[in-house]
Amino acid sequence: MTNRITVAAADVQVGDHIYNGPGASAHPTFAWETVTRINMADGLVVLITGSLELPHGEFWFEPEEAVVVMRYPQPEPKQAVATAQRKHGH
Repeated sequence: MTNRITVAAADVQVGDHIYNGPGASAHPTFAWETVTRINMADGLVVLITGSLELPHGEFWFEPEEAVVVMRYPQPEPKQAVATAQRKHGH
């Protein structure tokens, strides 16, 4: 399950998804892109989406500007299950 939330641009996290408009695709889910890097430049927050080597998207925001993102919940850490030690006595 995902959550669409509104946060300040300074609170966006790597792995969040940001809406990139309708673009060329008719399918609306293709418009959400994953934030892969967050930079600060000239007092602005720069959200970078896509591959860092290939052409990528950049979104520039004021740090306190509201941004709608989709954020997946963090997976629960798996708890270790205690197993009995079996000793073979011969």
